[in-house]
Amino acid sequence: MDGGGTMKAARRITVVLPALNEEEAVGGQVAALLAHAGLRALGLGRVIVVDNGSDDGTAEVAAGAGAVVVREPRRGYGRACLAGVLAAAPGDLILLMDADGSDDLDGAARVAGLAARGAADLAMGSRARGHVEPGALTPQQRVGNALAALLLRPLAGVRVSDLGPVRAIGREALLALDMREMTYGWSTEMLIKAGRAGYRVVEAPVDYHRRAGGRSKVAGTLGGTLRASRAIVATIARYARWRPVGPGVAPSGAAAVGPLAHGEVAEEAAP
Repeated sequence: MDGGGTMKAARRITVVLPALNEEEAVGGQVAALLAHAGLRALGLGRVIVVDNGSDDGTAEVAAGAGAVVVREPRRGYGRACLAGVLAAAPGDLILLMDADGSDDLDGAARVAGLAARGAADLAMGSRARGHVEPGALTPQQRVGNALAALLLRPLAGVRVSDLGPVRAIGREALLALDMREMTYGWSTEMLIKAGRAGYRVVEAPVDYHRRAGGRSKVAGTLGGTLRASRAIVATIARYARWRPVGPGVAPSGAAAVGPLAHGEVAEEAAP
């Protein structure tokens, strides 16, 4: 956005949905994304579903609903996300979401809009600041996200309330972070590196729904919850002193900023 508040030149938005055995939900999610008026107005180009080694009909259902399907048989949430980012075109704005139908599309459009307008280098969706359907988040998820967000404030200089899946960031800005965590630590690594690299990190409220089908790979089992929690803590410790290598990593060089309320528009950060 320039000094007069006008929209920057539009970038194509590519939605990336990592998916593992999401046959029941992925088709509806893809179709809803492609038809969403707010995302289309922002420049939605395509939806990439990364099949992360499913043994059901996830890939076929996703393709039938209009998605571009990329196969990444090596398991790992971060590995699937990265495969989708690499499959997007240079210059694309990446909108990361889940494939299970839990992410609210109006909220996702709000997050994408922040990055599309140039109001954020990394736009985050906060379920803690939005409406969460009963049963959509377990108590341990709420507590774990709140604690992780609290730890990230002094270490990365970002003020967020949630480490949720809805995020918008330019493809090149994301690749410049040299992402290494290929499992549960991916989302935490992205946020802590973005903050330490000087990216403008902006949070906006998003609503959250119960998944449309299937079973959560994390919250659905005690083992999954424990593995995710360990990965988040280990990732925070691993990158607490990370520094970007070489100049030009931060898109703006501006200080990170904090959360937005419903309807609030971020101002351009001062140089």
